[in-house]
Amino acid sequence: MTGGAVAWGLAALGLLGAFYIVLGYPLLLWGLKLRKAPAVAKNLAHRPSVSVVMAVFNGEKLIQAKLETLCDLEYPAELLEIIIVSDGSTDQTCQLVREFAGTRVARTPKIILIEAPKGGKAACLNLGFARAQNEILFLTDVRQPLEPSALRHLAANFADSTVGAVTGEMHLRRGDRGEQADMDLYWRYEIWARSRQSEIDSLFNTTGCIYAMRRSLARPLPPDTLTDDAILPLGAFFAGFRVIFDPAAIAWDVPALPGTEFRRRFRTLAGLCQVHARTPALFTPRNRMRWHFLSHKFGRLALPWTLLLMYAATWATPPGAVRSAAMGLEFSPILLAAINAAVPTGWKLKRLSSPARTFLVMNAAALSAIAVFVLPPSVIWKPTQTK
Repeated sequence: MTGGAVAWGLAALGLLGAFYIVLGYPLLLWGLKLRKAPAVAKNLAHRPSVSVVMAVFNGEKLIQAKLETLCDLEYPAELLEIIIVSDGSTDQTCQLVREFAGTRVARTPKIILIEAPKGGKAACLNLGFARAQNEILFLTDVRQPLEPSALRHLAANFADSTVGAVTGEMHLRRGDRGEQADMDLYWRYEIWARSRQSEIDSLFNTTGCIYAMRRSLARPLPPDTLTDDAILPLGAFFAGFRVIFDPAAIAWDVPALPGTEFRRRFRTLAGLCQVHARTPALFTPRNRMRWHFLSHKFGRLALPWTLLLMYAATWATPPGAVRSAAMGLEFSPILLAAINAAVPTGWKLKRLSSPARTFLVMNAAALSAIAVFVLPPSVIWKPTQTK
């Protein structure tokens, strides 16, 4: 076999890998009649006791609104406690929590404030878990408002003894930039894939601002953990429980500032790299959803490497018209992404250049995610900047 044939073979391999991750798996997930687990025995009359645990760092602008949304949850106050763990906040966060708790009216949940030295989110969650007394842990973040019925729907799923953790749906408020609309499109795909995987058996991670799990299944997190919403649910999954998705439990998120999407995706994907390295069972037969994991979660990290293989192998093929045409097709999305900023809003070309830019940003973030193995978590974890 000649060198040119080998190069073309590798280019085809990279192309097929990218095609499978981007289109092949979604089509199979949609078209195949896959085995489904029994429907979750959700019971809205089920009311287990719940401990809300939320880590906060310098959240003075958001904490009062979040406490109000937590107290407005349609859930019996006597079955609910709210544990706020301040991660070494240097603003008025703690004072505002104390004032809110001091002025709360009768029949509102008990509010507990833990003031911790700066140690990161994982360390704060560990403190919250140690303090929690109730059957279910409900984890949320300070930024996202919750629908009043959110906790009621999450808790109802624990009437099914096979459910170890459950996540709700985060709705993205519409932004005024094309990049936000493109991320919204990507998020709708993620929600659909989660729904299908939940029907088949189980998810691999939850949405950090709205998920709950049995307290008996929660284990202390390593202090440098970046994605508690993956590590904690996986503990339930490998203990034989299901991690499911309930779209009736809703949180709202606001648009990130334009130009900050790379850091946001980098943080998330670096956390995925960390989880995969620390949970080798994901790649073994112990993972009863291994095909879905390799195709979806691992595939998200593998995608830019398949593209790089395709580009490099095509470059290594013998010069000629075929190679020039192939390279032109392969690099056209990069060119579209590069000119996106110069394309006026409303032009038809924007419908191609804006998604191309988002695709490029996400794959650049996935490539960069391996930095998790050399950079400290404090460098990777930065708060999302919003409007």
